[in-house]
Amino acid sequence: MDLTGPERMLADMAHVLDNPVYASLSSSQHAHLVRSRGRALRYLNEVSPFMGLPDSPSAQDWADACELLDAESAAVVHGPTAFPPSVEVVDQFGVLQMTASPGAEGTEDPRAAHLSSADVPEMLDLAGRTAPGPFFTRTIDLGAYVGVRKEGELIAMAGERMVAQGWVEISAVCTSPEHQGKGLGSGLIRTLTARITRRGARPYLHVAASNTNAINLYKHLGFAIRRELTVSVLRRSDGTASDSR
Repeated sequence: MDLTGPERMLADMAHVLDNPVYASLSSSQHAHLVRSRGRALRYLNEVSPFMGLPDSPSAQDWADACELLDAESAAVVHGPTAFPPSVEVVDQFGVLQMTASPGAEGTEDPRAAHLSSADVPEMLDLAGRTAPGPFFTRTIDLGAYVGVRKEGELIAMAGERMVAQGWVEISAVCTSPEHQGKGLGSGLIRTLTARITRRGARPYLHVAASNTNAINLYKHLGFAIRRELTVSVLRRSDGTASDSR
């Protein structure tokens, strides 16, 4: 995707987001949630499936990444890249990275309630029914989460995931199917935007490039496309497979 004018200026300002997972894994806020080997980093399995490597990873970085893979797969977010024979791509899809405008302030939705570890079973159930992205038993440890309840039932939620030098990612935005179309997700995004900006940071998010409805919603809420990225799910190769997509 070619960027021009204001979009190019935004991309230049937000270069830390070119490697968002590694930036987040390297942050002091998430240090207690990370496994490392050399310069390769990944979240604990119960927190998130994401792994990060530095820009232009070396052969040693990839060797260390393979050690972190163990018997588990992990997801990496990247631009154009070639993977070594030591890893196999088992899934891959495009995402758009979107950032809130510099003047975005958001608004608190009175329906939004704080969610805690006590709410995790319901959050796992809601995520399982709506598939907003990976959500595990300790994903809530990544940041603040808010939700909406109706008659005691959790029907919508959203929260914070990756962080990087003044940026906070909004993630896990989902609404129970029977309550969609009522502005619940929009209200939670505006609430998180308000809280993130009050802390002096700017919100951003990732959305599947094929999810046109969500992209249009985020644009309506003041987010702009910054760049295209790819999510690749990797596992250790047996040494015979090589995928350089």
